Amino acid sequence: MKICMIGTGYVGLVSGACFADLGNTVWCVDKIKEKINMLNNKKIPIYEPGLEELVKKNHKSGRLKFTTNLELAVQSSELIFICVGTPTSKNGSADLKYVFKAAKEISKNINNFKIIINKSTVPVSTGDKVEKIISSKNKKSKFAVISNPEFLREGDAIRDFRFPDRIVVGSNNKKVLRKIKILYQPLVNKGAVFFSTSRRGAEIIKYASNAFLATKISFMNEIGNLCEKTKVDVEDVALGIGLDKRIGARFLRVGPAYGGSCFPKDTKAIAFSGDKFNTNLSIIKSVIKSNEARKSLLTNRAENILSRRLKNKNISFLGVTFKANTDDMRGATSSLMIPLLHKKGAKIRYYDPTGPKKEFSKLKNVFYCENISKACKKSDLIIIHTEWDEFKSLNFNKLSKIKNCIIFDMRNLYSPPQMKKLKLKYYSIGR
Repeated sequence: MKICMIGTGYVGLVSGACFADLGNTVWCVDKIKEKINMLNNKKIPIYEPGLEELVKKNHKSGRLKFTTNLELAVQSSELIFICVGTPTSKNGSADLKYVFKAAKEISKNINNFKIIINKSTVPVSTGDKVEKIISSKNKKSKFAVISNPEFLREGDAIRDFRFPDRIVVGSNNKKVLRKIKILYQPLVNKGAVFFSTSRRGAEIIKYASNAFLATKISFMNEIGNLCEKTKVDVEDVALGIGLDKRIGARFLRVGPAYGGSCFPKDTKAIAFSGDKFNTNLSIIKSVIKSNEARKSLLTNRAENILSRRLKNKNISFLGVTFKANTDDMRGATSSLMIPLLHKKGAKIRYYDPTGPKKEFSKLKNVFYCENISKACKKSDLIIIHTEWDEFKSLNFNKLSKIKNCIIFDMRNLYSPPQMKKLKLKYYSIGR
């Protein structure tokens, strides 16, 4: 099939490369010339394991093309995917200006029947508005607007595309559904469930999924707080409740606040949608508050570990991104912890496999180090913030030359008995 992906961000680029790898011809369109030039020169603007190889392979074969010419891409394609950003507005709602701009551009370039597929995460009823924009210049017989939300996790996006749990498509048009099922048939053959519903139903499914997963994270973090106070190992609690098949073991790990491109903005957006439709989504609103409080709670914990004497203390952060296998800093707990600890007089060094971060570039005593050893040298407190694999087998006695160095393991990568045997001052979460 011939496909146009509007937007070469995380969703558009990953999905475009994967569709091309399935044998389709894919045009990836972006208005940012620098980004398209990078891609045409085989440089990847985002960090995602395996993506560079996939892009190079399919670009070389001619199945994957990059352009700023939206007119050419739309007119050359049967399926038009809208994969633009929907950031959070000041009032907490999803900012849909990029979605609507894409719809307007599509409306000008429909030369034969097109299926317009909204893959961007959007509030319920957005598809109705996209349809209205396109129908202002075209007869409804010349296009169909459907919803096909993505369920890609940063760091595991290619695997998630190739082996999805489900493919959700929102449309009541049987002809269109048959076409989309043909597109996804290679994935259905591997076991993916092809689930069709109404367009509005698909829009809500995406937001409800992310809100539920965010709820599990915040719930377990709060249980972790109780475990610390009652001297119970939260890992045992997580295992015990996770064995209940109604609950499941995934997303029951304690740690920092959730972050990234999806959960923070999507929980706010669905809460805003609830207010818009006079429905109080009180549970989701509580999750948002709990998650924000989590960042301050962990910062306070780090201060208490150092007896609240932070002036001239050397603190090392291992990892600063919100999770491993991504360079995404959005919603990362470190983005609040590091400035607050710095403000109270601490000297901070950090190492992250994805390099230095602009978020900390203006802080006077915050330095990026090119390896773990340099980041931890003469450290009073080592904070394991992100669960990168290279942080899972460290020799702490060699890392810091300070005899009484303390480790604050925010990911529970190590066991307390193991650390006690090594005579290390060790703190973790919920244990």
